[in-house]
Amino acid sequence: MAKQTNAISPTRQEDFPEWYQQVVRAADLAENSEVRGCMVIKPWGYGLWERIQAQLDVMFKATGHKNAYFPLLIPLSYLEKEAEHAEGFATECAVVTHHRLEVQTGEDGKTKMIPAGKLTEPLVIRPTSETIIGAAFSRWVESYRDLPLLINQWANVMRWEMRPRLFLRTAEFLWQEGHTVHETDGEAWEETEKILGIYEKFAREHLAIPVITGEKTENERFPGAERTLCIEAMVQDCKAIQAGTSHFLGQNFSKASDISFAGRDGSKQFGWTTSWGVSTRLVGTLIMAHGDDDGAMMPPRVAPTQVVILPITPREETREEVLNAADALAGELQQQDYCGELIRVEVDKREMQGGAKNWEWIKKGVPLRMEIGPRDMEKGTVAVARRDMPPREKQFLARDEVITGTGNILGEIQQSLLARATALRESNTRNIDSMDDLVEYFTPLNPEKPEIHGGFALCHWAGSNEDEEKITKDHKVTIRCIPNGREFIEEGKCILTGKPSSQRVIFAKGY
Repeated sequence: MAKQTNAISPTRQEDFPEWYQQVVRAADLAENSEVRGCMVIKPWGYGLWERIQAQLDVMFKATGHKNAYFPLLIPLSYLEKEAEHAEGFATECAVVTHHRLEVQTGEDGKTKMIPAGKLTEPLVIRPTSETIIGAAFSRWVESYRDLPLLINQWANVMRWEMRPRLFLRTAEFLWQEGHTVHETDGEAWEETEKILGIYEKFAREHLAIPVITGEKTENERFPGAERTLCIEAMVQDCKAIQAGTSHFLGQNFSKASDISFAGRDGSKQFGWTTSWGVSTRLVGTLIMAHGDDDGAMMPPRVAPTQVVILPITPREETREEVLNAADALAGELQQQDYCGELIRVEVDKREMQGGAKNWEWIKKGVPLRMEIGPRDMEKGTVAVARRDMPPREKQFLARDEVITGTGNILGEIQQSLLARATALRESNTRNIDSMDDLVEYFTPLNPEKPEIHGGFALCHWAGSNEDEEKITKDHKVTIRCIPNGREFIEEGKCILTGKPSSQRVIFAKGY
């Protein structure tokens, strides 16, 4: 039987969208459900989300935020209070109009379930929770002494996506959404920037994904927001993914929901609010940023299991001894620290061929695979294989060295993934100074492979909203953000209008 060269077909270069779907399936992360556009997140995929959730939750709480939970169903009249917000989500809303089912029997004897009990007011399944949370905040806030109010919730939301893709765009998905109220606009803006900093740090240090922080243009802002900040990631097909957003809402929602308070001088004032969130889209971003043609590749910081131990039991008479040795190794590793947490270890004792078992964990992307068998026990060694190295490359390390050095190896893997992703972005980012060059940059090199195109184009821009919309329509590229950082500040001329421009923006194709 020929040796397996890689686990995924097609490769990333041949068909990136199909490659992505294959990786999600091969890594056993999720599958499509019977409900169109919805997904079943399987244990390995949900374990990854649990790590993301737990680590972000610590970061939020460290800055004073507390968790709460708000209703899934929102009265339609609440959405109508903020017109721009309601209009922005109108085409994605799922609406509940009845509150019970009745059984009817047809002439053929078959029974049917018929919606009955029509609601006096339709209820929208939350696409986001600004309006329902605003109603609660209006009851909670009475005085400036109640501020700032810093609340986060972990929840599911529904947006009726027409073109779903696992983790990236699904009708129902998981996320966190933070909502805060402040006494002044300056405090609210400081909160908006602070959360953006948390998202950037988490993406870089935990997901090993370098992101560019910046501000959305007016066309791309969150509906109802005065300003929207974002983190933008580049994945391996050189497209952009919006990986997180933080919105300065001004007083738009507080006036619509009457989030008012008695100010320091006794006068009635309206709160200044923010909202911000990341979702299970981070899982898709991680796969697209780090996966290879053998499957997923998990950054150690968020991997559900960081080390898997594969006992090698060629003979029944040594099986129990090997399994005991594997358990002992796992027990000692689980007492070791990596980035402030105990190392997460699993011993795979399933009775199946070693090669098939090994490939399963390669496809799942577990950072470290360790093998121990009778010969290793005799020599006092452990075979160690890193997921960021070729699948058949392994080191034979002394057992004591494995115990004390695994944390360092995990750190090396984390840094290598960040370095690779950074190098990809840097090599596929360039300054573009004319429309002709922009069009050429995003024109596929091969019509048969339309996914192969340029990455991030840094361009001077001083066009109108209508100009921006036309470029998006004609060339399928958007302004991802007006990036932060001195390196983007320089005098120039808009690539479309020739008007003066003081900094470059990022154009890219995106998900």
